[in-house]
Amino acid sequence: QVHIVESGGGTVQPGGSLRLSCAASGFTLDPIAIGWFRQAVGKEREGVSVISLRDGSTYYADSVKGRFTISRDKVLNTIYLQMSSLQPDDTAVYYCATSPWGTQWTDFVSWGQGTQVTVSS
Repeated sequence: QVHIVESGGGTVQPGGSLRLSCAASGFTLDPIAIGWFRQAVGKEREGVSVISLRDGSTYYADSVKGRFTISRDKVLNTIYLQMSSLQPDDTAVYYCATSPWGTQWTDFVSWGQGTQVTVSS
């Protein structure tokens, strides 16, 4: 059974930083990619960033380019999302997800429970 756990959320002031972590296990077949998504109150869930587990390629939503960085620690089998220059619009529940097929936003099928990120002064 796939088990995905996010951590690292919290409350930060505008301009601050946070690092989210994602630990995933229990796969019958290794995933092709791991991604971060977010959902703010009253809004649809949106893709934030993806990392390919095949070649390390990374992808970012336009809204976070230059501010967020996704990375992988192969030893710890953990995916990180380093978030900098956070703004109130970044407030959302952040979800980690895995894809068995590819790196498109719609390829992700297994989800964690999410971690809350709040940006507020």
